[in-house]
Amino acid sequence: MTATPALPGLPDILLEPLVRQALLEDLGRAGDLTTDAIVPDGARAQARLVARAPGTIAGLGLATLAFRLIDPAITLTTEIADGHQAAGGAVLARLDGPARGILTAERVALNFLGHLSGIATITAGIVAQIAGTGTRVVCTRKTLPGLRVVQKYAVRAGGGANHRFGLDDAILIKDNHIALAGGVAEAFARARARAGHMVKIELEVDTLSQLETALGLGVDAVLLDNMDLPTLRQAVSMARGRALTEASGGITPDNAAAIAATGVDMISLGWLTHSVRALDVGLDI
Repeated sequence: MTATPALPGLPDILLEPLVRQALLEDLGRAGDLTTDAIVPDGARAQARLVARAPGTIAGLGLATLAFRLIDPAITLTTEIADGHQAAGGAVLARLDGPARGILTAERVALNFLGHLSGIATITAGIVAQIAGTGTRVVCTRKTLPGLRVVQKYAVRAGGGANHRFGLDDAILIKDNHIALAGGVAEAFARARARAGHMVKIELEVDTLSQLETALGLGVDAVLLDNMDLPTLRQAVSMARGRALTEASGGITPDNAAAIAATGVDMISLGWLTHSVRALDVGLDI
């Protein structure tokens, strides 16, 4: 097994509101009718969280909280930590405690674990494809509402890196900003006048002419949007040593390696978070 080096987990104070809301949604107005009717009060159970398919794991912190919030007497022992690879059939964690609580929290725990492990798994696959190029895989703000902090954590679990967390941690000047400002130079001038000394400015460009203008202004990074490979290669050469380069638009597992081979610093992929397939994870009593 391999792991993302020194992957720090997220603190419970960030995770608990998400898990609590998911549990409240699932419990509805009357709680777990099925489990309460069938499983005797006081019954105990041992269970395993199992990966039904191979993948990179993320989300065990949320799964742990789901069980703990339903019944603090449930204990969860991790066998394969977030950021590690799991083979199909591998046991990710073992549970022990009140049977009702284990079954009631099961679906919420698996929803988080499967979704985030799916993100980590596809991220790890892209990272492996471009290994040795020096290019980093980054996500975007195309996250599901309310889940940004954990989806971006899952990207890190897969060996990727994060783009902006929100509108407030960097300036990214895009085509609509430029249109409303009346031009690239005016948009950049306004951004520079407002930006604090710790705030980076990135500018989106579609052509080499726009890129040359951006580089002349002294931007920190350029977003090279939907460029074909020859144009992207030339753009990277023009920007080398002058600004960080980010390729975006239409990047897939089939072309990621070729795009990274141009020497671009980052490739950003929105679908890592907005439309990834969940990893199949189950709970066995």
